[in-house]
Amino acid sequence: MEKETLEIIKNNLTAEKEKLENELKGFTHKDEAINDNFKSDWPEYGSSDEENAAEVSEYGDRLSIEHTLEEQLRDVKTALANIEAGKYGICKYCGNPIEEKRLLARPASSSCVECKKKLKGEA
Repeated sequence: MEKETLEIIKNNLTAEKEKLENELKGFTHKDEAINDNFKSDWPEYGSSDEENAAEVSEYGDRLSIEHTLEEQLRDVKTALANIEAGKYGICKYCGNPIEEKRLLARPASSSCVECKKKLKGEA
C-alpha cells in the first residue's frame, strides 16, 4: 500500500475515533474499572409510572447503542494500532492483504472480502 493512501486511511480512522468518542460522551461515562468500556447514564424523567417506564425504555436503547459504538471504537483503535505496528491491511483469517478499495471504504476492516463472505455464509 502506498504511503499516501495509508496516511489518508490513518486520518480517516483518527477522525472516526474522535466522532465515536464524542457520541459516547453524549450519554455515557467512562468505566474506571474496565479499560475502553463505557457505562450508559440513567435518564431521569420524573417519578410517575409513565416517566419510569420511559426511563427504562430509554436506558435499554442507550445500552444497545453504547455496545454498538464501543465495538466500532475498538475496531478503529485496533486498526490504528495495526498501522503503528506495520500490520495494517492483513486479513486476520487468511493472512492475505485486504483489498485497498475495501480499506478505503471501511478502514477498520480486519478481513478480506473473501473471508468475510465465508463468515457470513455467502461463499
